[in-house]
Amino acid sequence: MSAHAFDAAEAERIVADEMAQARAFYGEDAGGAAPLLPILHAMQEAFGHIPAHAQPLIASRLNISQAEVRGVVSFYHDFRAAPAGRHVLKLCRAEACQARGCERVAAHLERAHALAPGATTADGSLTLESVYCLGDCALGPAALLDDRLIGRIDEARVDELVLEARR
Repeated sequence: MSAHAFDAAEAERIVADEMAQARAFYGEDAGGAAPLLPILHAMQEAFGHIPAHAQPLIASRLNISQAEVRGVVSFYHDFRAAPAGRHVLKLCRAEACQARGCERVAAHLERAHALAPGATTADGSLTLESVYCLGDCALGPAALLDDRLIGRIDEARVDELVLEARR
């Protein structure tokens, strides 16, 4: 993900491009919220998050309420309202991983590293996210550090990952 500072002209271009693609796909009936998710994905790709300054622009161009845009951003866990750290650790909290100790690992992260789900370390090196299934149930608890899947994670292994991310 290539994140950079919010640029209103870039945001306008993203909205226009995604609306054009939606019209090409759906026809002229592609008004309203039809291109909302593609716009949000493109914004996050460009800026590393969905900038608050972009949300009124998106709402205005799609002729939907700002509350609708905020609601979608807050509902889907993959969208961020603020930039993530340099690395993202996703800890599976689904039932299979719960049965194998993910809650103990989450509590350890909060206690030992002051890192709660949704938070980023003070140095900006690591963001912790809770996810609900990484598809590695047999090797749970599972985690994903950036794009690397890690099975059988425990307190010692998560300490190593935190140190790795802080380098």
